Amino acid sequence: MAGFQNRNRRGFAPREAQHKINQLIRARNVRIVGDDVEPGVFSIAEALKIAQEKELDLVEISPNADPPVCKIIDYNKFLYQQKKKQKEIKAKAVKVVVKEIRFGPNTDEHDYNFKLKHASKFLAEGAKVKAFVFFKGRSILFKDKGEILLLKFAQDLEEHGKVEQLPRLEGKRMTMFIAPKKKK
Repeated sequence: MAGFQNRNRRGFAPREAQHKINQLIRARNVRIVGDDVEPGVFSIAEALKIAQEKELDLVEISPNADPPVCKIIDYNKFLYQQKKKQKEIKAKAVKVVVKEIRFGPNTDEHDYNFKLKHASKFLAEGAKVKAFVFFKGRSILFKDKGEILLLKFAQDLEEHGKVEQLPRLEGKRMTMFIAPKKKK
């Protein structure tokens, strides 16, 4: 009956309850669900009485339903289960890894092939590739060479990935993004 007086174990009221519980529920009638509880529509007084008899809390889980759906459960256990679900969802979320490959405007053939091999490996592993040409000093005069280099790079990686962003000059860098192709 931890949340029945709307206080936590230390005796302090919670900062901001995420759900309405017990006396905070303002609906006249509620639909009750829960373990070892006969589901049905009850008045709020009856629902609170049932929860009190079971020494559990009445927690509003679906306030927009008509009538609102309340669950008879230990509120702290309910919060723990929700945090656990959120953690699982976060763990299953796909984390996008971006690998960078840097070129100069006058990159020779051997270096280009070496970096091309690495980029295809990154794309095969499911990572995005951020390829960029860095212009030092007066080499900014060769920005057309840099764009040609990046477009050739994208063309050579066509079977492994697709261009997400075409070459774009930002300050002294010309950047292009390549995303891996979806596996069939």
